[in-house]
Amino acid sequence: MTLHRRIFVLCLALAALPLATVAYAGAPQLKTQAPGYYRMMLGDFEVTALFDGTLALATGELLANATPAKVQAALARAYLKDPVETSVNAYLINTGSKLVLIDTGTGGLFGPKLGFMLANLKASGYRPEQVDEIYITHMHPDHIGGLMAGGQRAFPNATLRASQLDADFWLSKAHMAAAPKDDKSTYQEAMASIDPYIAAGKFKPFSGDVELVPGIRSIARPGHTVGHTTYMVESRGQKLVLWGDLMHVAAVQFPDPSVVVKFDTDSKTAAIERKKAFAEAAKEGYWVAAAHLSFPGIGHLRADGGGYDWVPVNYSSLR
Repeated sequence: MTLHRRIFVLCLALAALPLATVAYAGAPQLKTQAPGYYRMMLGDFEVTALFDGTLALATGELLANATPAKVQAALARAYLKDPVETSVNAYLINTGSKLVLIDTGTGGLFGPKLGFMLANLKASGYRPEQVDEIYITHMHPDHIGGLMAGGQRAFPNATLRASQLDADFWLSKAHMAAAPKDDKSTYQEAMASIDPYIAAGKFKPFSGDVELVPGIRSIARPGHTVGHTTYMVESRGQKLVLWGDLMHVAAVQFPDPSVVVKFDTDSKTAAIERKKAFAEAAKEGYWVAAAHLSFPGIGHLRADGGGYDWVPVNYSSLR
């Protein structure tokens, strides 16, 4: 048999082998998500949810007035286990004349699994210098940490707005001195995040329920902190209320809004405000969004007996 014929026969034999015997190198698992932003229209306004990351909430320890058995049963109904991987969300509102950021995520305060809000804002097509105003729901570090980046104001052109009550509480050195040792870091982080905006003349606190820009107004919902604030966004009759930390653990607090978290400043008031907000949202049917609902954290509330069901936003390509 000639050499050429031998090569021809060998090729035929190889071609007849089952495909399963052909080995390919396995691709490595990437274990990353797509850039974390989600966009929807609210009348003429554009709303962009921005993902900052997730933190593990030990809900059995976090919730103050629910038995461990009740918490675990509620989590099991939602196919969850303790600790619950919990989103940290911020929201960007483009009114057409103003670009408004509501809350800023954790920045560098919570470690490498969080702090992605700024990168996701850029991935969504915006730049931090374009942000005109920042509205803070309250001054806990997972809401104000993203104000700073690399020792500088992350949003150099933005005016920072927050409740005067929260400013008086969390930016007070006297209050910090009187606070328990474990709580002092919250004051320190608030001062480190907000003081640079004060020094630049960019901090403008408000009191009570006020219109901040056309179409966006503050609604005082104290309890979680003394100045905890939600924000109503309205365009062409469509409404979205940004809840901040009005609630933390959806699987437990939607069925039973009376359940409170241990780090509420005033748990009794927080529960009252949550019940009022839940009832209003279900009755009026407007959109709601929250900092610790599973990203993008936008949807509707539907009454169900003595509690509520969460109906998340239906995905839209906006085309």
